[in-house]
Amino acid sequence: MGELNENSDRIFFIIQCDVKSNHDEFQKWIKDRASKYVFNLKEENTISYEWHLSEDNTEATLVESFVDNDAAMQRLANHAASPIAEEVLEQVDIKGVLCLGNAKQDLIDTLTAWGAKFQRHFCGFNHR
Repeated sequence: MGELNENSDRIFFIIQCDVKSNHDEFQKWIKDRASKYVFNLKEENTISYEWHLSEDNTEATLVESFVDNDAAMQRLANHAASPIAEEVLEQVDIKGVLCLGNAKQDLIDTLTAWGAKFQRHFCGFNHR
């Protein structure tokens, strides 16, 4: 079991989107293209990459977590260089980006271009 902590290096992205395509096409793209591509990158310090859908499948939220700022920057660099980078914008309109954790200036600069909002870590615990 974890301990209460006042310091954490973990970074989280919460990316809220409106879905452009029909829900069957979008779900197929998430499963067979986007998620599979990111999984196969084997990014050692990416903890999770998870899509969540509204009941009517018109909204989607991507939640990503990383061990630290450097891992988050690596994910963004891999995304920028990936063949799915353009596909994302064909599938969704990004409504908002929230970055949680103690982001360093390089991450702040990169995500600010996406209109991101930032919240620093304060306190909590992790069991894993």
